[in-house]
Amino acid sequence: MRTNKVSVEELGLLLMEKGLLSAEQAREAVVRSESQRARLAMAEASGEARTRQARENITPSQIIASFGYRWPDNTAEPLDEDTILKALAAAAGVEYVKIDPLKLDAGLITRTLSLPFARRTSVLALSCENNRLTVAVPDPHDSQLFEELRILTRMDIQPVLSSRTDIQRHITEVYGFKKSVAAAAKEMAPTVDIGNLEQLFQLSKVDEMESNDQHVVNAVDYLLHYSFDQRASDIHIEPKRNHSQVRMRIDGVLHDIYRIPKPVHAAVVSRIKTMSRLDLAEKRRPQDGRFKTQKEDAEVEMRVSTIPVAYGEKVVIRIFDPTVLIQSTADLGFDPDEHARFMEFVERPNGLILVTGPTGSGKTTTLYSVLRHLSSPAVNVVSIEDPIEMVIEEFNQIAIQPKIGVTFAHALRHVLRQDPDIIMIGEIRDTETCEQAIQAALTGHLVISTLHTNDSASSVTRLLELGANPFLVASTLVGVAAQRLVRSVCPKCRTETTLTPAQLELLGIDLDAANEDALHVWEGTGCVHCRNTGLFGRTGIFELLRVNDTIRELILEQADAAAILRAARADGTLTLREAAIRKLAGGVTCFDEVIRTTVDADIR
Repeated sequence: MRTNKVSVEELGLLLMEKGLLSAEQAREAVVRSESQRARLAMAEASGEARTRQARENITPSQIIASFGYRWPDNTAEPLDEDTILKALAAAAGVEYVKIDPLKLDAGLITRTLSLPFARRTSVLALSCENNRLTVAVPDPHDSQLFEELRILTRMDIQPVLSSRTDIQRHITEVYGFKKSVAAAAKEMAPTVDIGNLEQLFQLSKVDEMESNDQHVVNAVDYLLHYSFDQRASDIHIEPKRNHSQVRMRIDGVLHDIYRIPKPVHAAVVSRIKTMSRLDLAEKRRPQDGRFKTQKEDAEVEMRVSTIPVAYGEKVVIRIFDPTVLIQSTADLGFDPDEHARFMEFVERPNGLILVTGPTGSGKTTTLYSVLRHLSSPAVNVVSIEDPIEMVIEEFNQIAIQPKIGVTFAHALRHVLRQDPDIIMIGEIRDTETCEQAIQAALTGHLVISTLHTNDSASSVTRLLELGANPFLVASTLVGVAAQRLVRSVCPKCRTETTLTPAQLELLGIDLDAANEDALHVWEGTGCVHCRNTGLFGRTGIFELLRVNDTIRELILEQADAAAILRAARADGTLTLREAAIRKLAGGVTCFDEVIRTTVDADIR
């Protein structure tokens, strides 16, 4: 078994020179290194032989990072393994690479090196070009390993430095998923009997899957684990002519993840349909279902939709992570003054509140977050949804079923007999639902609902178009929140830049009136953390219309949306474009995101 070429003592001295460790921290790391190595090995592997092998493979960078030292000149920033390896790579004259799982070539990885060899040596093949193999390794000085790789692969070896933790995790994911899919393709029977019809599914741990012979089950479990790690909101499994394509939506953008052999597609679909209690035999009609599983200590709800397409059944799994879907209202993206205005809406004892925006604008997150904020043992919270996005015990949730006559309006009529305090209506779609919602608000209930309109003022006129009595709308409507989601600038690669005159013109900003500070904004240059997009995560932008006396008069006059918007702006309402520009000026988002998400916004 090989030994690491860089010792804890040598690495500690290097980090001292770089100003990343103090002399005292470096000495402590050397003194405690062996006991820490043993502790890390015990956490990584079980069994005497496996623990001994893991102990020998623990790297000095892992040991020093595990102490959680703070930088001498930055006490708020812990010294992590990536920072240590960047310093080591610079000193060794090799490139440091943070592995991007979306860019890994599973075929290259699995055909180049065997799983036992890759795991033992912590080597991951990244790319191959002109007989030159680029491999990620945790030690830049292990010439013996590089020679062994050259003989084994018959290629020139180009090492790059990556953390052993990342390498081992990706080895498990890539080889495990590839192995499960290959085994399923090889052993596929005409029908796959999964036989698990429980609503709550406990996913296998990644290190348990390799010894499990349920290959299709493993493949689906790997996909779900991977989607959690990548913060995906949706998984698309799409049949093509010769293969099946897996894509995941991350921060609102779809990424290609993997290709599944054509024979395995039907089995994977059957497994997902079984988990979500769908009819396995029905392949000609769309179906909807759901199931739950575990993500660390939280239950995550999955909503499943299947639909027949040209080459088979396409499956989309929408992931409802409670840590994402239900947040504090202060964390939704409101500025302090916006949050105060919004809380004035939702803390009213009665009235009608509307949340508007297109699909994917974050309305569900806003609604659920508000309901969680308002819910308590003292109030009866009832929601009417199509479908129920996520089951939450604190609410009484009703799913509409038009086939048996349970519509929004029908359910609402009966809910009013259930002594509700707060009612959430998934969407106001028709005249009857509109009238029922207004009546509920008029009789002392707080009603929260959504409309599919582009801005707040259009929502008011939409109610009138649905046939609502203007006097009742003016009497019950408290406020409207129009919203969008913008991607945030990546904190790891953000850099300051300046807006050009052309960009200022697109934003509607007068170049002559703009001060110097207004020209400076932030953008991401692209890194592995953000998958070279320069953007990481999303936040909300809001246009909050408060119904004051002036707007009530306009409603009674059945004024158009433009007149209502002008009155709202006089009351302090910022349009979506202006709210996005404020995020831009604050360094939260970038110019391209402002334009993309507010292309239909009115900036008058």
